[in-house]
Amino acid sequence: MRRVAQLYERKPTPCVLSLTGYTFGMKTAISIPDDVFSDAERLARELNQSRSQLYSRAVREYVARHSTDSVTAALDHVCAEVPAESGFTTSAAKRTLERTEW
Repeated sequence: MRRVAQLYERKPTPCVLSLTGYTFGMKTAISIPDDVFSDAERLARELNQSRSQLYSRAVREYVARHSTDSVTAALDHVCAEVPAESGFTTSAAKRTLERTEW
């Protein structure tokens, strides 16, 4: 009984983290069609990257392209390049208003 009490009275010891893998971050498993896998393997070799690097970059780019904020920012950038007084903006605004129910 005394031994059990001693175990609970011990102070915590520092934990040492051991990294045995070659990648950092979240690991996941996905299922993809064979042709997509083959294409990705080929591209990873051409770019001299690991599959993990390739998939991580691809997902990061996909998320960025489909993020609402980034789409809005891209549209704002395009709109800023077109002069406000151009015939294009006036014509586009008119067509939009004509199709809108008031």
